[in-house]
Amino acid sequence: MKSNPVYKRETTVRSRSLRMPLVIFAFNGVLALAALLNMYQTVAQVRSSSTIQYSTFLDLYAFVATLEFLLLMFIMPALTSGSISGERERQTLELLFTTKMSPSEIIMGKLFSAVEQLLVLVVSSLPIVLLTFVYGSVDFRDLGLLLVCFTIVAFYAGGIGILFSALLRRSTFSNVCTYGVLLFIVVGTYMLNIFLLNMDQIQISNMILQPGMERPVADTGVAVWTLLLNPVATFAEILGNQVSGGASFISIRSYFGDNTGSFLAKYWIPISLAVQSAVSLVIIRSAVYCLNPVKNEKK
Repeated sequence: MKSNPVYKRETTVRSRSLRMPLVIFAFNGVLALAALLNMYQTVAQVRSSSTIQYSTFLDLYAFVATLEFLLLMFIMPALTSGSISGERERQTLELLFTTKMSPSEIIMGKLFSAVEQLLVLVVSSLPIVLLTFVYGSVDFRDLGLLLVCFTIVAFYAGGIGILFSALLRRSTFSNVCTYGVLLFIVVGTYMLNIFLLNMDQIQISNMILQPGMERPVADTGVAVWTLLLNPVATFAEILGNQVSGGASFISIRSYFGDNTGSFLAKYWIPISLAVQSAVSLVIIRSAVYCLNPVKNEKK
């Protein structure tokens, strides 16, 4: 990737700007302030009751992880949805096509530059996240799984943005379509499962059971598979297992009914991460195809 001219240009321009250091300073300043307030609250509690609630340190970990996840979900599409369409608007995309760079190099250079920009924020906040290690709340395996989730989400959300940027000529339309699709994936899949779960609960409550029969547990059927595409469901499951022992308030286990011991429910996190990785590859490949000037000439 270091030999990619687009990637080198994007990183060089960003490194010469004061915006990125200021963003890192502000982002970590907010996290550090939250960490100091959390520790001050813990110390005050120890002085008053001589007891330590270790759950407060997990709350700090959950707060930092959730803030970073929301950062990836909402800022990553904004960085990529105007990357190609912006070149069209500035009338510089044709100049890129006159070079020896292929469409895949242009797409990957733009995408990796945006992913790197946000992962720098995530890595810079690790000292604050590692404050919880002092009290033994989480371990390095939990932190590694969280970083893997962040990386996959960055490529997933960034890939959707760069696909619409390659498809559409205007950055405004690209932004709207990108956030619309993400909203459908995140909110739409949850609302579908909640609706089907409520409908199944109504049907079960109206059932007339024979003596000795147990009332079944409501589920959403095959609709639960749509949550494999939902990065929020994956993140909530990871954070729920690490912080609350799987008792997340949006845990996907409530949609499985009696099938909580199935293979999908048992290995939900690795399966969902694998599915989202595969979808990201398809999306990026589609963006490369849409940007191919030879294909556009044939059309």
